[in-house]
Amino acid sequence: MKHVFFSLILFLFLNTTTSAQETGEDEWGAWYMYFGTNKVSDKLSIHTEAQFRFYEVTSTFNQLLLRTGLNYHINDNAIAILGYGYINTDGTFEDIPDEENSNEHRIFQQFILKNVVGKFKFEHRYRLEQRFINTQIDDFTEHRARYRLQLTYPINEKWFLNAYDEVFINLQEPIFGQNRLYGAVGYNVQKNFNVQLGYLKNHFTGINFDRLQLGVIYNTDFRKSKP
Repeated sequence: MKHVFFSLILFLFLNTTTSAQETGEDEWGAWYMYFGTNKVSDKLSIHTEAQFRFYEVTSTFNQLLLRTGLNYHINDNAIAILGYGYINTDGTFEDIPDEENSNEHRIFQQFILKNVVGKFKFEHRYRLEQRFINTQIDDFTEHRARYRLQLTYPINEKWFLNAYDEVFINLQEPIFGQNRLYGAVGYNVQKNFNVQLGYLKNHFTGINFDRLQLGVIYNTDFRKSKP
C-alpha cells in the first residue's frame, strides 16, 4: 500500500512539473513594447503600438501584438478611442509547430479618464474588445471587457514610478479572463519620450507568469505650427 501511495504522489508531482514546463510558467519571460500617441489636430491623434512577447527573456516566441486606433481628445483628461489590433500567438512553450498557433483580429473601443491627487497621477482605462480568432481547429468570436487603474508618481523631472492593475472580464464563459499587476521605474529622456523597465505578474485561473517589461513611449506632434 505504501508503494502504491508513493507511486501516486510521484505521478502527481511529475505531471504537475511537466505541465509547468509545457506552459513556461517556471520561466522568466519578457515583453518588449512601443507605444505612441501621434497628434494630427487639436482633437485627434493616432495611437501606434507594437509588442513582442517571449516565454523566456530573449527567446521562445509567445506573441506579436500590433495595435492602432483613432483617439478623440475630449479634453486634457478624457480620451475616446476606436481601434484595431492584430495578434499572432504561439500558445505553447514547447516547440510544437503550428499546433497551438492562432491569429486574431481585434476591434476595440476605449475610454480614458485622468486626474491628479497631489503629486499622484491617476488614469482609468475602460476597454471593450471584439475578438475574431482563427486557429488550426476552429474560427470563433469572443467579447471581453477590461478595466485598468494606473498610478504614476514623479520622483523628479527625469525619474518616475509607474504601477497598474488590470482585470479582464469575458462576456461569455468563463467570466474571469486574467489579471495583470505591474510596477516599473521610468526615465524621461525628453518631454515626449520616456523609457520604462518593470515587472508584470500575469495571473490566469490556476497559472501565473512572471514577465520583465521594457517599454518605450514616444509621442509625436504632426500639427502645423501656428504663426
